Amino acid sequence: MEGSQLQRLVEVMDQLRSPGGCPWDAEQTHESLLKYLLEESYEFVDAVQSGNRVDMREELGDVLLQVYFHARIAQDDLDDPFTIEDVAQSIADKLIRRHPHVFSDGAAQSTAEVVHNWEAIKKLEKGRTSALDGVAMSQPALALIEKLLYRASKFDVDVVVPEVVDLEKPADESAVGQALLTVIAWAHANGVDAESALRKEAMRLSQQIAAIEAR
Repeated sequence: MEGSQLQRLVEVMDQLRSPGGCPWDAEQTHESLLKYLLEESYEFVDAVQSGNRVDMREELGDVLLQVYFHARIAQDDLDDPFTIEDVAQSIADKLIRRHPHVFSDGAAQSTAEVVHNWEAIKKLEKGRTSALDGVAMSQPALALIEKLLYRASKFDVDVVVPEVVDLEKPADESAVGQALLTVIAWAHANGVDAESALRKEAMRLSQQIAAIEAR
């Protein structure tokens, strides 16, 4: 990778974090950078949805910076250090293991078979016995519900979800939560990405607000 821009980024981050570099960069931790990782990810989502290729390139670079930044911080850990090379090796190895139909003698003729094989290999690798194993509980609630419903179906867990939204009930936290769960489960059962659907409605709402303000 000598002479590549990826190697250049490694060198830039190393200089920023080393003595004589930037005090702000040197003080950062995994925890202090989490908000930036989320922020940059959302900004890339905005760029993709806008279709602006210049913004996409810039925002994807900001996401890449977060990956390299976290890897550089990890390199300084005294107990269990790892580098960006270790990170790249891990994900490359994973991709090879999870795609036996490409890199080995596995078979997959459709997208559905690819997904099935991926999940089966992942389950075997992780030794997961529960639908909850590996679910990031800190993710946004809508995405969390979708993930839990997906995992429940994969592990043959028959969850009970309210099928009817009673809008006549008082709108307390429990009632609203159950109503949202019902709608998300309805979307999931019909193959609709609830997050994507709601985001599109949010965009329409923002356009409506802008149009009203422009009158």
